[in-house]
Amino acid sequence: MPKRKKSSLKQLGHPSVIPASPGKAVLERVANPHPKDFYVARFAVPEFTALCPITGQPDFAHLVIDYVPGGFLLESKSLKLFLASFRDHGSFHEDCTVTIGKRIAACIKPRYLRIAGYWYPRGGIAIDVFWQTGKLPGSVTLPETGVSAYRGRG
Repeated sequence: MPKRKKSSLKQLGHPSVIPASPGKAVLERVANPHPKDFYVARFAVPEFTALCPITGQPDFAHLVIDYVPGGFLLESKSLKLFLASFRDHGSFHEDCTVTIGKRIAACIKPRYLRIAGYWYPRGGIAIDVFWQTGKLPGSVTLPETGVSAYRGRG
């Protein structure tokens, strides 16, 4: 059996606690084993939670994060801990969505990244937030997010 290379990752394979805030969360990356290939990686987060910064009430969203990697992939345990750090964090829908997208982009420097935040209604209004960076390579087909717009009970 070949020897495993020692990992520089601080969270994967180690006990971890949810960070106290998004600012204290650490996103980690791993080398992309296919850096010359163009493909889409997707994270679907159907139960994202944050707090309304005014009322302190919970807000819920379904996030879809698509990216075309360059040299790095986003390590999923660090993403889970980062996203969980929003549970006790007060922030508007737009700020949460864009902050998440920017932090991921800064960490992995993807060729392209899109985050779609489908927020459940607050005060009778559903808010959907989309942010992207980079240019989608022409050879890549970006699938639809698969999340339909909010339609209420009807």
